[in-house]
Parts: sequence; structure tokens; C-alpha cells
Amino acid sequence: MVNDALASLDAEFEALYTDFGRPSIPPERLIRASLLQILFSVRSERQLMEQMQYNLLLRWFLGLGIDDAVWVPIVFTKNRDRLLTTEMSRWVMAAILAHREVAPLLSGDHFSVDGTLVKAWASMKSFQPKAADTPPDDGPGNPPGPDTAIDEPDQPTEPETTPMPRPNRHNRNAEVDFRGEKRSNATHGSTADPDARLYKKSPGTGVMLCFIGHALMENRSGLIVQGDLTQADGHAERRAALDMIHRHSPGSTRRLTLGADRGFDAAEFVADLRQACVTPHVAQKSRYSAIDRRTTRHDSYARSQRHRKRIEEAFGWTNTVGGMAQTFYRGLERVRSRFVLTMAANNLARLPRLLGA
Repeated sequence: MVNDALASLDAEFEALYTDFGRPSIPPERLIRASLLQILFSVRSERQLMEQMQYNLLLRWFLGLGIDDAVWVPIVFTKNRDRLLTTEMSRWVMAAILAHREVAPLLSGDHFSVDGTLVKAWASMKSFQPKAADTPPDDGPGNPPGPDTAIDEPDQPTEPETTPMPRPNRHNRNAEVDFRGEKRSNATHGSTADPDARLYKKSPGTGVMLCFIGHALMENRSGLIVQGDLTQADGHAERRAALDMIHRHSPGSTRRLTLGADRGFDAAEFVADLRQACVTPHVAQKSRYSAIDRRTTRHDSYARSQRHRKRIEEAFGWTNTVGGMAQTFYRGLERVRSRFVLTMAANNLARLPRLLGA
């Protein structure tokens, strides 16, 4: 299936590369290597290159001969990042879903949507105020700058037998107490990953620097048909749900259904779905729900509420096997591309069971 999917993307690959310059790693092999890293839970690119030295299964899937040289990890990383900052991840997912054996498994009418937090590759200590007029801090423990005056007495003021006092230097990773300090995304930002936002998804949980990953699942087989990742805020899930349903079925005149949890029970979101010819099968809030009896009285609403919970299986696989519980990438575009490619790998992992292989 990967062979057929990549073969259908030859025109897109040709448009990304020029006819001159040094030859790079073929894009088909970059995508195959990324899929292998996700499916086999390889922690880093360096470890992946190490396993390719002796693992014949990896070489066979990548199309490398038994005597072919393995890529340098830095070269592989640079070439892969240049490729995955494009829409290539979504093209790969769409090509796999359009395969002749996969397309009959998909339903074109019933979908579910949900989101999950993806912890950013940034610590809470990097969440600093956004004061633009603050001079850069060299940090404790750094050597003094060239213009720093150092006082050196001409004669020692204490006997030589007295131990020399140690300067009061702090560790670069010193302990920081944030208690009582007010921090928000409006006044603070991460110096490690400026695209990360401070967010918590539910009451009683701790805040963290993160992104929100979104997935659109079709209800018949539980395959993910659309994926996206955005900055974390309270309205990101509803905006991403509308974008994904419009991207998957643009201008559809059929009556679609979209299952979701009660976090999507907002009057504006429900109205937008109805205007787009989508029936909102959203779980009701206990008070002030935008879902009324005209939706809940149908049996299809109860079925959507049962099927929508299967999307958590994809998120669980993505966080454990796919390694997206905390990303190792910085920047919204790179994290988004990796998240969507991980969703495509999740579909590949589910297909053998769905096809009875």
C-alpha cells in the first residue's frame, strides 16, 4: 500500500525538487524512514540510522541494498525537515486512504472528531516575560563578556593560608519557584519554542506548554481521514473540526453526521455545522446545551455517541507507539507534519486487522 501511495505522488515529488544542485535523499525513502521510525518506536534519527546498519527488514522496506551506505543522521534530518514542512504528510495520508483496498472500508457520511494535547519540547523555565526592552541576560554561570571590568587587587588583603572564597555562582538549570507569579500567554512566551502555548484541557490538571492535535475519524472502520495540529487555546478544537470536515468533504450536499464530546457543545459551533449540512451529534452539556430533542431523538445519535469514543484508540496509539505524547520537534509546522504522518502510520497499523490479513 505504501508503494502504491508513493507512486501516485510522483508528480508532487517532482514539483518540490530542482534539476540542479547536489542530489538529496529521495523523498520516497525519507517518508518510508519516517514511517518506520513511528511504527517501531525508534527514539531518534541517530538510533534509526544505527538499526539500518544491520536490520535487513528496514533496508528492504526503504529499498536499500545490503551493501548500500546508510545516511548520515544530520543529512537525513535536514532533508526530512525540508520535505515535511510542506503538505506532504497530508498527501501521504490521502494517498493511503485512496488505495483500492482501503477506500471500500471508509464511510462518507458519518464522522467523529476530537483533540489531544501534545507536549511541546520546551520546559516551563523557558516561559519568560515578553519584555522587548529587557537587555539579554547572559545567564548565571556564563563567562564574563569582553567589556566586563574585573577588579584585581594589587596585593592580597588576607593571608595566603586563608582559603580563597568561591564566587556565588548559580547553576544554569537552577531551581525556580513559580508560586504566586502570574503568567499567561499574553504576557509570557517560550524562548525554546515560541509557538507553544500554556494550556490545560480540563479542571484539576496541571498546565503545560503544548499544542493541540486534532483528528477526524470515520465511524465505520475507525480510520483517521484528516489530521491537524494548532496552537493551544479554548476555541482551537472547534475551529479545527470545521476546517477538517470542510477539507474532507468540500461543498458536500449529502447530510453528514459529526460525533463529538461535550466540549464541542457550543451554540456557534452547532449553528456552523447545520449551515454546512452536517448534523451535530455532540454530547449534551448538563445545562444550556445547544443540542435539542430534534437531534437526540434519533437512533443515529446514540450510535454516533458510541462510535466516537473509538478515536481515543488512535490517540492512545499515537502517544505510546508513535511517540507524540511529547514531541521532539520545535515549531508549529514541523510538529503538525509529524502529527499528521503519525496518524497515517496509525492507519497502516490498523489495516491488517481490518483487511483480515
